[in-house]
This record gives sequence, structure tokens and C-alpha cells, in this order.
Amino acid sequence: MHNRRARLRELLVADRAAGGAVSTVALVCARCVVELSVTGAGATVLSEHHVDGDRAAPANRGLVHATDPVSAGLEDLQLTVGEGPCLDSFESGGPVLVADLAADGARWPAFTPGALALGAAAVFSFPLQFGVVRLGSLDLYRDVPGPLTRTEVTDALILSDMATQGVVEDLDGHATADLSWLLDPHVEVHQAAGMVQAQLGVSTDVALMRLRGHAFTHDLPLAEVARRVVARTLRFARDEGR
Repeated sequence: MHNRRARLRELLVADRAAGGAVSTVALVCARCVVELSVTGAGATVLSEHHVDGDRAAPANRGLVHATDPVSAGLEDLQLTVGEGPCLDSFESGGPVLVADLAADGARWPAFTPGALALGAAAVFSFPLQFGVVRLGSLDLYRDVPGPLTRTEVTDALILSDMATQGVVEDLDGHATADLSWLLDPHVEVHQAAGMVQAQLGVSTDVALMRLRGHAFTHDLPLAEVARRVVARTLRFARDEGR
């Protein structure tokens, strides 16, 4: 496992040196296509809120990267219909591996027909998480049925861990070892979230997601976005991002 991790890390370093995408997440997704014999890959960030019953469902999402239009379409589809491997992986905290989507159609009756129409025949999702803190998922698809090998699953788990580190870097500008923004955001971020909550009439969780989404979209640290909101040089509109 250690040797495979070191090998994959060396490959990502070489990809970056060769003039590949600047984003670690983009590099990981591209490497997934090469190493795992999949057709496409995407990474999505999710947040949670409570709905009826005990189930927690994603409240907001952001597509961090997709290698091709089908990968992007699959992310949008499952988050639109409210089911699919990405959401199951995010909720369970474990991999979701479906080698033949057409044969397992009853599992996601709303997602499967659309996914097949997009060109996906097999789907595989791996959570992006630090311990119990879940950020989203790394999602792969093949245009022909077929399982991942044991080695490919191992590599996918390693690559999902690397993508998780990349998501933290991209979203907030912190070092990957610094999880304070996830577990206990700075007071100014809390203050900014409260102001956005009042501006939009949304929950605190949604307000935080809007702040993080703005930071990612405009390539800014979350703390800088919060400072602008508190200084009233940045204001969120109800229809922004729709």
C-alpha cells in the first residue's frame, strides 16, 4: 500500500511538471482515467442538512472537476434526482461499486435510466473524507460494464485520499493538515455566515456553503471572503449562482 501510494504520488508530481492542470483534484481525476481503466472521473463537494426522518441529505454541492461532459452530467443527474452512487458513498462513508449499471437498475430507479442514456455502463464512487468529516466524493464511470480489480480499488482509495487533500487546498487555501476550518471555523467566518444567512434567508449550513462556493469560484481563501462580507464590500443576492 505504501509503495503504491508513493508511486501514485510520483506520477502526480510528474503530471504537474509536464504542464498538467494546476489543481490537484484535476490531476487526480486525470490519473484515475489512466490507472483505473475508467472512461471518466469527477469530484464533488457536498454539505449536509436534516430532512424528514433520520436520513441526512446533501443540501448543496459543488463540482470541483470533471474529466469529460459525461462525468459532469452524471454528477448533475444524481444530485438533481436525489440518488446515485455519489450520494450513497457520501452518506455511508464507504465505496460504492456497481460493475453493471443496467443489471442493478432497481437500486436507483430515477438515476439509472438517465445515467445509461448519458453513456455510463458502470459507476464507482469513493468518499472524500478526513476521519469522520465527509467532504464529498470521487466518482468514476466506464462506458462498458466491468468491475474494478482489487488493485484498481486499492489505487482508487489512495487517489481519493489525494483528491481529498486537494479539495481542502482548493476550497480554503489551508495546508492539508489544518482542518480547523472544517471543525471550528474562525469567528469571522461565523460572523460572515450569519450575515449571509440574513441576506438570503437560508440556514447557517447553506450560508457557509455559499461562502465556500464563492471562495472556490473566485480562487480566494475562505477567510478573505468572510472579511469582505463582514466589511460589507461583498453581499450575496438571493438569485446569485442559480
